[in-house]
Amino acid sequence: MREAIEMIVRSLVDNPDAVDIREIDRSGTTLIEVRVAQEDVGKIIGKQGRTIRALRTVARVVGGKHNRRYVVEIVE
Repeated sequence: MREAIEMIVRSLVDNPDAVDIREIDRSGTTLIEVRVAQEDVGKIIGKQGRTIRALRTVARVVGGKHNRRYVVEIVE
């Protein structure tokens, strides 16, 4: 899941080298922390939060197929 989110995020930002994705496992839930350059945070959030909502939807659907819960968060 980490690789898929990383691929999507790198394609959206202006500075793909600054992208850092971390997975933290916690009792059946995997937290995916997304770190990007300060000027790219708005691109990840999107208009009215649509982009981050779409990323979270992708994570939820994939998690459902693998019996895991994925939570995507943007870390500044």
